Amino acid sequence: MDPSPPPRSPAVSHPPRKADTRALATVMHTAFFLLLGASVARFLLRHPGEPRTPWVIALSITLALLYVLGPAVGGTTTDPPPEPSAPRTPTLRRRLWLGLVVATWVVLVVLAPSFAWCAVPLFFTALRTLPPRAAVALVTVLTVFVVAAQLKLSTAFDPNLLLAPPAVAALATAVFIHMERQAQAQRTLIDDLIRTRRELAATERREGTLAERQRLSMEIHDTLAQHLSSQRMLLQAADRTWDTDPVTARAHVRNATGIAARGLAEARRLVHDLAPPELENGAGLADALRALDAGPDIEVRFHLEGTPAPLPDRAESALLRIAQGALANIREHSGARTAALTLSFLGDQVVLDIADDGTGFTAALPATPAPADRGHGLPAMRARVRQLGGTLTIESTPGEGTVLSASIPLETTG
Repeated sequence: MDPSPPPRSPAVSHPPRKADTRALATVMHTAFFLLLGASVARFLLRHPGEPRTPWVIALSITLALLYVLGPAVGGTTTDPPPEPSAPRTPTLRRRLWLGLVVATWVVLVVLAPSFAWCAVPLFFTALRTLPPRAAVALVTVLTVFVVAAQLKLSTAFDPNLLLAPPAVAALATAVFIHMERQAQAQRTLIDDLIRTRRELAATERREGTLAERQRLSMEIHDTLAQHLSSQRMLLQAADRTWDTDPVTARAHVRNATGIAARGLAEARRLVHDLAPPELENGAGLADALRALDAGPDIEVRFHLEGTPAPLPDRAESALLRIAQGALANIREHSGARTAALTLSFLGDQVVLDIADDGTGFTAALPATPAPADRGHGLPAMRARVRQLGGTLTIESTPGEGTVLSASIPLETTG
């Protein structure tokens, strides 16, 4: 039956990327608390007993608590986004949290400029949380406060204090955005590879289904359909002679019963996908071909030439099915009285020839289009031979019969 479309796979996870993200987050958190602790210690050492000290300590604790609450607030609404090119969109809670952290830091820097360098981890927090443009704007604002705080702490004008913070912020932003773009390109590539693999798997399933359909159609045509056709012909012959020649009619019925039994065995074999029953119990291809018949009105002769060589099961099955299909065509289309099967072992190949003395046809002309319920015979034979690397040839002249030849190289049948 038709293959169902492949189920939609869940969002693709990227374990290496998540591990890298966790490692970066750990480094940022550690750096933030180290800078915050160093800033508190510096303030207490340089400004002991000042009235603003309780405010500075309270704001430091508040900033630390707010920063700790970051993971609980949650990440972005799309992390990772459903499409590689989708922008990062922070949740409302995440934006409020980041606003509170930045506001607390700004107030703390106004009270104690030594807390300015805590902005460096906040750069990365903004870049990880906000879309690129909003993140760059926030980084710019943080950098302005850092420069102002450093100039306030300085006793004399120092160009480094004016240029170093913007340089650090620009470098951090450029590196982070570059890494994000590389990660995005990698995610796009991974998604493309996964989609391609899914499409390839679906294509392989469809091809496997079509191949199985072709195999079953050939098996049914070469076995069950032929048996049913033979039974019909025998029963029709029995019906015509039932009153005038009861003995012959009963013989036809018995033959039809035997063919029905073989058809039942073939049906069971198709269900269980076993070897042809003619080749079971150690019977060889020659014996199976010798036992074939084309109906009560056609004499079938078998000839064996050369020294028989062991053949793979699929080669024996293919040649047997080709012979059965050819005999079915002879019986139904040729009007022949005799048919000859010749199995030849020629050293490097095995050849099966089926010849008849029927009406023949013009092989160079296209055959008349077959009815909808027919037409599997010759295509099935060609398909079987092609699968084994062989060739199928047909020679026929009107009024002089037909010769069909299937040649299979022995070295490619294993």
